[in-house]
Amino acid sequence: MQTWLDFFAGMDSLEVNLANSIFRLLLSMALGMAVGAERKQKGQIAGIRTFSLISMGACLAMLLSIYVPQAYLGLKNGDPGRIAAQVITGIGFIGGGAMIHLKGAVKGLTTAAGIWMTAIIGMAVGVGMYMISLSATMLILLTLIAFERYEKKRKLGQVTKVISLTVEGIVDDIDPYKNVMRKDGTRLSTFFIEYDYDKKETELNFVVLAHAYTDLMPLLKDMGCVRKTKRLTLTNQIDI
Repeated sequence: MQTWLDFFAGMDSLEVNLANSIFRLLLSMALGMAVGAERKQKGQIAGIRTFSLISMGACLAMLLSIYVPQAYLGLKNGDPGRIAAQVITGIGFIGGGAMIHLKGAVKGLTTAAGIWMTAIIGMAVGVGMYMISLSATMLILLTLIAFERYEKKRKLGQVTKVISLTVEGIVDDIDPYKNVMRKDGTRLSTFFIEYDYDKKETELNFVVLAHAYTDLMPLLKDMGCVRKTKRLTLTNQIDI
């Protein structure tokens, strides 16, 4: 019984020792895995291994920050936050790598924010803030899972999409397309037209604002039926 009491006392010790260091690394790894599993399930590049390594690395940096003044300068001297402070700055490079730029559209912001938050959780584990670390991990998972379902259910947020059509003939009136978009609940932001008089074709590019979780397939079908359409594409941004 006394052995277990000593073990748990060592876990809460402010001094860095072998037992609590291993425990904190394992805990930080587990918490990183929990967040990474959710991101991997959503098809993100950063997954279980990435988040685990980030969390453990931040935890180890925090342990090192505590250990250096403890071992070499005395508990009352030195700055234990100096090394840890660099983790917050350095983790930004990894977060930036998680973001993908696709023709002007940025993806991976949520994953980048999760990487930054996971690093902070690892640091919190490194200083022995176990319950706060567990609570923060649960809140991250709540944000990523429950809030996403809420956004989908309420159709919150809008995204910019470009609908490009190549139709036969010279189009001098786009009101029929506007009516289709208005009926579907999609708002037209702007449009671009290119005429090819040799082929007697018109290229239409509609920049629209749609709900983030709206199925645009019915809209595309209706727009393709307005005139005889040779080509129809849906992209994130137009190339002009």
